[in-house]
Amino acid sequence: MNYLEVNKTTWNAKTPIHVASDFYDMEGFLKGNTSLKSIELAQVGEVKGKKMLHLQCHFGQDTLSWARMGAKVTGLDFSEVAIEYAQKLNEDLGLDAKFVCSDVYETANVLSEKYDIVYTSYGVLGWLPDMQKWAQVVADSLVTGGELHLVEFHPVVWMFDNDITYIQYSYFNREVIIEEEEATYADKNASLTSTSVTWNHPLSDVVNALISAGLRIEILQEYDFSPYNAFPNVVPAPDGNFYLKDKEGKMPLVYSIKARKI
Repeated sequence: MNYLEVNKTTWNAKTPIHVASDFYDMEGFLKGNTSLKSIELAQVGEVKGKKMLHLQCHFGQDTLSWARMGAKVTGLDFSEVAIEYAQKLNEDLGLDAKFVCSDVYETANVLSEKYDIVYTSYGVLGWLPDMQKWAQVVADSLVTGGELHLVEFHPVVWMFDNDITYIQYSYFNREVIIEEEEATYADKNASLTSTSVTWNHPLSDVVNALISAGLRIEILQEYDFSPYNAFPNVVPAPDGNFYLKDKEGKMPLVYSIKARKI
């Protein structure tokens, strides 16, 4: 099975549904709302005047949110449909972000610039089979002293079934995970059946890959909440985050890493 073609087909089909969904709140975004969450805003900090590469950018909301904050941003994604939406959004908002359609592993073949910041977030690494190759892409894309900011759903989450009631998969990357899905996380009632090919990457694989690629880990944080209402049986909190019902404070849902190229 060609995982790239299967997953690209899935994301090309999901993107129009996501653009129209309440989950992504395009109306609010077009009026000026940021799509960025408190974790990444606090960790990344000031971006004005910095060159940023956003890997696996989907249809560009986060990329354009960073551009609104003054960063010179390039967004990269393998979905042609997503990149077309991102480019139109960029034009409609009068911003100067750049969007490129490419597989992450081919980044060096489509972009020759070096960046102050590489950013990637929420549901990205599981679509990639090899963390060593990914980490090398990050290192090759950064200037010396440049920063990676990764915010990702915790691999513990991906051990569970879709209802997060029992352990279905290994925490470790010991198998390809092939799933048939009805609808999509952004619209649970969407008329869509899709196939995904993914991998679970334990924290040790991610951290050690970055170290091997010449990056120094400066921050590793784990969070017992999700800033997105993306899981079943969650309880909203006053701060806008979401906790697993009956599991509040008991398991991580998200982690973040800041790493620097040395």
